[in-house]
Amino acid sequence: MKPLDANATLVLIDVQQAFNHPSWGERNNPEAETNIARLLAVWRASGRPVVHVHHRSLRPGSLFHPDGPGFAVKAEALPLAGEPVLYKDVNSGFIGTGLEALLRSRGVTTVVIAGITTDHCVSTTTRMAGNLGFETVLAGDAAATFERVGPTGMHFSAEEIHQTALASLHGEFAQVVFTHEVVEACVVGRGCPPY
Repeated sequence: MKPLDANATLVLIDVQQAFNHPSWGERNNPEAETNIARLLAVWRASGRPVVHVHHRSLRPGSLFHPDGPGFAVKAEALPLAGEPVLYKDVNSGFIGTGLEALLRSRGVTTVVIAGITTDHCVSTTTRMAGNLGFETVLAGDAAATFERVGPTGMHFSAEEIHQTALASLHGEFAQVVFTHEVVEACVVGRGCPPY
């Protein structure tokens, strides 16, 4: 992976307490939040921009409704003052949020994406980023998802869903890499902590 631009922007998707609810079922990659925290620390140390995108459901009773505990952000990804927080009510971080306008106004050409869930909001946002012409990097081990049952009743494990989603994105919409590769891509002298 080549060194990251000084304004390469980390976009964190839906790192929220709602995903701790047992109704989701089996989850993969318990290290996702640790890797997200590592990316966030690197971005902050290097002075690169961070954007947080949170799901805010308009449906009463939703795990993501602002009045419920699931709307809160996980400790590993709490925004700092000055870091933009955008709210969406669909799968894509680009629809109805102003994310594209924000990135364009800052001259951003590269985005690095991480968050939950791999095959839903992370995938949709990654696809749109690629389609909009951003050089898009997805930290695959800084994302996670849940088991699913297909329309024929076939069960797919969380890891199967995760790996299939990454395979569908890689080389077409984004470069899918590991967290350590993103950290190593920090430009020397830009304040990145050692990896």
